[in-house]
Amino acid sequence: MTTTSVTAPAVSDDEKRRHRRILQALSGLLLGMFVSMLASTVVSTSLPVIVHDLGGDQAAFTWVVTATLLTTAISTPVWGKLADLFNRKLLIQLAIVIFVVATAAAGFSQDPATLIAFRAVQGIGAGGLAALSQVIMADIISPRERGRYMGLFGAVMAVATVGGPLLGGVITDSLGWRWNFFVAIPFAVVALVIMQRTLHLPARPKQKARIDYIGIVLLAASVSLLLIWVTGAGSDFDWWSTETIIMVGGALLGTALFIVTELRVKEPLVPLGLFKNRTFTLAVIASIATGIAMFGTSVFLSQYMQMARGATPTEAGVMTIPMIAGLLLASIVVGGLITRHGHWKPWLIVGGVLLIAGAFLLSTIHYDTNFALVSLYMFLLGAGVGMTMQNLVLIVQNTASPSEMGVASSGVTFFRSLGGTIGVSVMGAALASSATTLFGDMKAEIGAALVQLGDKGAEIGRQLQSGTIPQVSELPEGIRVIVEDIYAQAIAHSFLIAVPVAVVSLIAIVFLPNIPLTRMTTSERVAASEADLATVSVSAGMSTLDATGDAPHAAETGADPTPGRDEASASSR
Repeated sequence: MTTTSVTAPAVSDDEKRRHRRILQALSGLLLGMFVSMLASTVVSTSLPVIVHDLGGDQAAFTWVVTATLLTTAISTPVWGKLADLFNRKLLIQLAIVIFVVATAAAGFSQDPATLIAFRAVQGIGAGGLAALSQVIMADIISPRERGRYMGLFGAVMAVATVGGPLLGGVITDSLGWRWNFFVAIPFAVVALVIMQRTLHLPARPKQKARIDYIGIVLLAASVSLLLIWVTGAGSDFDWWSTETIIMVGGALLGTALFIVTELRVKEPLVPLGLFKNRTFTLAVIASIATGIAMFGTSVFLSQYMQMARGATPTEAGVMTIPMIAGLLLASIVVGGLITRHGHWKPWLIVGGVLLIAGAFLLSTIHYDTNFALVSLYMFLLGAGVGMTMQNLVLIVQNTASPSEMGVASSGVTFFRSLGGTIGVSVMGAALASSATTLFGDMKAEIGAALVQLGDKGAEIGRQLQSGTIPQVSELPEGIRVIVEDIYAQAIAHSFLIAVPVAVVSLIAIVFLPNIPLTRMTTSERVAASEADLATVSVSAGMSTLDATGDAPHAAETGADPTPGRDEASASSR
């Protein structure tokens, strides 16, 4: 009786101290994520206005988004590899600096090409934040405990994803869109200071860096050729043409050379041996499809609000809240349930079903569809993304070797970004093609509406013929309804592309091995492995490694970077 009364409070106190140290370590990481999300979302609702003011067409709009996604995808595995070799804290601070400086520079753009170039540099920093945040989380929080802290990440996502578009719309309508690119700078400075003071990670053994430069070049060239072909085919050149043969052939050749390179180099950019792991392979397939559905639909939803419903940037930010609400609620609630009960697969399956339903229903919308229905469709899609996106990374980290945690985590994120990049390009190309066809089909109606406007109608006609994205909310009533109808049909048609890939995602999720989530952090797994406990069950390993697993505490006290090593060794002996 006495023993029980004494030891129970001690365990509780240890747990409270551990929880407090984890929160301190997460504070800088959370603020860093907030900076990256804010810098991205604050611009989302103003992109149609930005591209219009810079004289860009639909292809330019697509590339403003695609450039960031492309460099994010390509740089993500690079950052993941660096995370296995260098100081992860220093790397994530460097990623924040690159991201924010490029974002600020984009605010001075005078033409679409300059904006696209700075957005590409911005993606390099975004890739680091995406990869390193997942790796660092695995360092300090076990997969089973991750859901407990999802509420914090959900709160950050809520402020950034809901407040960002609203703030961006207000800034665009009042100060001008350029100020959207500068708003994240003070938050970035604070994030760097807090991260320096609170994020303490276990020391890692020094390794000789071997960067797969050839693999980086081949991957970048292959993906870029494919995206340029998708964007230009059917408009700048025919689908079946010399350009198609050169670009598609070059992409296939580059991919083949990339695979050969990855099989031969000592430190591959994407270790192909990871695909021997069934969980990793299926998670990658599901992530590609999730990325296409998530990035593609979310990018063009804002355009739908402004081009098909005549909303201002501020109004568009408000109108996309249902999708964000679905994502946040699903990620927070499901994260908590996974932590409490340990069952992850049923929620992933439900998320896959909701992805299919949301994408299909959004492909049926028109310019005058009841907004309550549009909101429901957005909510379903957002909930599907919330249930699948982070949990696919979670289950890969659960089975990945600690020595490959960086490349495994970034690998899933890479393929999700790659899927999103391809999805945005394909959907953007489909949107542009459909809009061009519809403008031709409705030429008579457009002409009649323009004639009634006199000289102003002639000016609007020249703008529409130039291909520049119009500012629909400022068009006269007669022509505005026609343009809204055209863009609504074109955008709905592009949403339909996300449906089959969402089906592929669900199939991959169904076949994922239902492996229980471990309660051990990456640091604890390393310690257990070094103590020859790799084959011990999770519960036994945890009892052996009692009072370990707090990376921040180890760093703060100057203790051995792999806590519990001596105790575990003694126990094993």
